[in-house]
Amino acid sequence: MSTVVRRPVAFVTAIVLFVEAVGIVVINGILATVVKNQDMSLAGLESAAMSNGTWAMGGAFGLYLLLCGLVLLLAGIRDRAPGRIGRIALITCAVVHGVLGALTVGLVGWAAFACLTVVLGLIVLTLVAYGPEAADRSTDDAEPSAPATA
Repeated sequence: MSTVVRRPVAFVTAIVLFVEAVGIVVINGILATVVKNQDMSLAGLESAAMSNGTWAMGGAFGLYLLLCGLVLLLAGIRDRAPGRIGRIALITCAVVHGVLGALTVGLVGWAAFACLTVVLGLIVLTLVAYGPEAADRSTDDAEPSAPATA
């Protein structure tokens, strides 16, 4: 995949993940507020503890999505593949989107599934665009080395 295509895909995917991170934090904030305003407990767990856990989960997942978006943004700016840790983060992000997409079909509906599938496709497209073939093409332009003598 050429530079003309892979850089914009990386930028668009980064923006989508940034927006998704904000959305996740907002949704978890709303859920935490609703749980805190209820005066109920779940198996002896106080509503304040559930609310704090929801805030913590939303914040951690939002930071994770921001990290993945930052990896993609840096890959687009530098036009280089992300490092090993960045690739692992993006692969796990893609897997999470796939699993959540499968779960949302029954719980939320097909529109949420379509959104998560589009994000999954963008992440996978970026990973494939900056894959090992892209690195091999850049080294093909160099002169071939002489065969080794024994």
